[in-house]
Formats: sequence, structure tokens, C-alpha cells
Amino acid sequence: MKAAIAHFPTDYSIPPAELGPALESRGFESLWAAEHSHIPSSRKTPHPSGADLPKRYYDTYDPFVWLTALAGSTSTLKLATGICLIIQRDPIHTAKSVSSLDRLTGGRFMFGVGAGWNEDEMNNHGTQAEGRFKLMRERVQAMKEIWTNHEAEFHGDRVNFDPMMQYPKPLTKPHPPIHVGGAFPGGARRAVEWADGWIPIPGRAEGTIAEQIAAMRQQAADAGRDPASIEVSIYFAPNDVEKLQEFAEAGVDRVAFDLPSVAGAEALESLDASLQAFTDAGLTT
Repeated sequence: MKAAIAHFPTDYSIPPAELGPALESRGFESLWAAEHSHIPSSRKTPHPSGADLPKRYYDTYDPFVWLTALAGSTSTLKLATGICLIIQRDPIHTAKSVSSLDRLTGGRFMFGVGAGWNEDEMNNHGTQAEGRFKLMRERVQAMKEIWTNHEAEFHGDRVNFDPMMQYPKPLTKPHPPIHVGGAFPGGARRAVEWADGWIPIPGRAEGTIAEQIAAMRQQAADAGRDPASIEVSIYFAPNDVEKLQEFAEAGVDRVAFDLPSVAGAEALESLDASLQAFTDAGLTT
């Protein structure tokens, strides 16, 4: 099981040029950058946890720009969106951003995607909550066509374009791995249908993580896919030795610890605390 970091990068967070080397020197495998284009003042959509919306949601950088800034200070760290709200993004521009970042980082990019939960935010982008999962799937399918074809075209119910060319193509073939966020069972089903990984958040669905992973892997086998080809990543993993051991025994491939949006020594102390819990659980980076 690999150790990773999930982070809301802000202008008051540890700078990317400082964070990247700190992660590599500690043996973290990957860094996942969150995305919110904005937070509407209406705030009619509650956070899934039921708590007040943390300040960092209002303040996060664009993940592609921030990951590019961080990439220059690293050489082995994998870089990922966690998650990219593609229902709020144009798929042609987003395909270009993914290809560019993957190529500029030597094939180190992983594309974490999701449909989001903030209805008033997606409404401002012309997207409705109803039907957003179908829109997400079509946009992913359209981007796959762009990444893998000299001339690409796509004609769906929600995404439509005639033959076109876009370069550069991603360095990773056929394209960077796509990891889809979402609670069980919908998130697991989408991972089996069209993704390379699944990102559940513990506690947001019935059943244990072990039961959910077993069910997802059975769905993959029934669909003719190799169950082991679908990575499972846990977001906001706790610094809890027993929980981390439970995740490892359940077959989780990656745990991403939450790095608060803080600077300097406080950020480094958070990294060290997560790494200590990981090693105390008998796991190695």
C-alpha cells in the first residue's frame, strides 16, 4: 500500500517548491490537488460531512497550474488531480491540460475526476446536478478519443465535436490513468465501467471498505476486467494505525493523508505525523 498526500493548495499553504522535495525525501508516492473554481455566496448546498465549509475550499489554486509549479522541484513524485471537477470544465481544454502536464512531468500525472457535490457551484458553469454523472462519463470518453487518435471526433448526447486534431498527446500510453471519486456503489460501478481507479472516502456509504472493495472487484470480474487493474485509493486517511492496517488488509492500493492548508513547520509536522502512523502500522514507503 502506497502513502500519498491529498491537499487543498492555497496562497497560505506551504509553497509548491518547498512541498515537492519534502514529499520526495519522505518517500510519499503521490500528491493529489483538490479543485474548486469558486464557492457561490448562496451556499445552498451543504458539505457532505454536514460541517461548515472550510476556508480552504474558497481559496484553492487551479490544480493544473499549481501542480506544474510543483513539478519543477520534483523528479519521482507522481502528481494528480484530486479531484478535477470535469463537469465544470470544457473537455477539449481539459484534455490539453492533462496532455501538457503529463508530458512536462515525464509521464508522472494521474487524472483524478469526479462529478462534485456543490450544486450551486456547478450551476454557475451551466451544469445541473441531475445528469451530471452521464456528463462526466461522456467528457471522459471524449478526452480519451482526443488523447488516442490523430484525428478525434465525438458525438454523444452531451458532448459533440467533429473531426479535430490536438497535440501534444500524453506521454503515458494510452493516456494517464483515470481515477474516479464517488461513494459505493455508484463510484465503484463507474470505476469498473470506464476508469483505472476508484477513490472512495470512508464513512460515506454502508458497509466496510473491505466489503465495498470485494464487491467492486467482483463486478470487475463479471465485466471481464482484471480486478487488480483497478486501483483503490482512500482519501483523507486518518493517522490511525488500526485503520491503516485495516485498509491494507482490505486490498487498498493507496492511502492519501490530508495535508492541511498551512505553511512552514506546521505543514512538515503534519507530513511527519502521517508518515509515522504509516510506519507504525508496519507499512513502508
